[in-house]
Amino acid sequence: MSLLKIGVIPGDGVGPEVTEVGLAVLEKVAKRDGLAYELIPFDIGGERYIKTGDVLPQSEQDRLRACDVILLGAVGHPGVAPGVLEKGILLKLRFDFHQYINLRPVRLFPGAPCPITGKGPDDIDMVVVRENNEDLYVGAGGFTYKGTSEEVAIQTSMNTRAGVERCIRYAFEAARKRAERGDFGSLSAADKAKGYKRQVTLVAKTNVLTFAHDLWMRAFNEVAAEYPDVKPAYMHVDACCMRMVTNPEWFDVIVTTNMFGDIITDLGAVLQGGMGLAASGNLNPDKTAPSMFEPVHGSAPDIAGKGIANPLAAILSVAMMLDHVGRSESGDSVRKAVAAVLAAGSPRTPDLGGKSSTAEVGKAALAALD
Repeated sequence: MSLLKIGVIPGDGVGPEVTEVGLAVLEKVAKRDGLAYELIPFDIGGERYIKTGDVLPQSEQDRLRACDVILLGAVGHPGVAPGVLEKGILLKLRFDFHQYINLRPVRLFPGAPCPITGKGPDDIDMVVVRENNEDLYVGAGGFTYKGTSEEVAIQTSMNTRAGVERCIRYAFEAARKRAERGDFGSLSAADKAKGYKRQVTLVAKTNVLTFAHDLWMRAFNEVAAEYPDVKPAYMHVDACCMRMVTNPEWFDVIVTTNMFGDIITDLGAVLQGGMGLAASGNLNPDKTAPSMFEPVHGSAPDIAGKGIANPLAAILSVAMMLDHVGRSESGDSVRKAVAAVLAAGSPRTPDLGGKSSTAEVGKAALAALD
């Protein structure tokens, strides 16, 4: 493979702290596995915006486009109004770079805390495929009589056949890839006897959102017919949230809309031990522009600078990045290192009930790679 160009946006709050640890893990794995890469740093985030008024200059976006992948620490600054950075950086990159899949693994590692009594690692191993370029996030809408007693606010959900179908198809392909591991997950004996290897569940609200989610349902049924080895299922979003808590083992691959995916993946993060263990990928599967990988815990300004942020989600995001560039074996070794740290019980950052620092957990992960 030629030199891998990695754009690095440490961002705000704890972002630089966890990114530093993630890059240390990447350096060790790359040296061991023969991966040649170049880090291209970017000063993008709240501090830059406060100083210059620039959120994401076109020149910086052009430089990012020239990268193969992007590693992001966090976006969000208490001195910047909500939405400025999120829309101006996260959503702009997701949309302009056609990162139309948001991939969120929900996996409980042995040793990680789970709030559900009686559930363990064998019960919580799913992946959420969230549509990432449409729905309410396109920003279609506006105000009438803003600031008056007659004010009207409209936010329009936009769903295209092409956008919906490519997301659903990605989910079915993801199910097949999971089947290749030989893990049949939570499928019943009867389902296995029918020839199913995995399951894809569409999560929507077809009984109320009878236009947008009718499109999702029809596209889902048509794509499902092309994958006779994968069991199709449907669940209303409210029922899905309940089932994730009572019977998480029921899920394998979930495919859903941008808004619903945003909500249920945070619930999934809690099931797997908290936001400090939740990694994500904003994927351009066609690789016409870089994909972006980030921990989902945000900038956490309340603990920024204290050196106690959990770096494991950033490390797991590096593993997802390695998967994306065709280095899945390297990615697996990173996940095994994280699993080893959690199974050992220490060191742990405060969010996992410990007293260790970011650096101490990072050092343990590096040692586990050996």
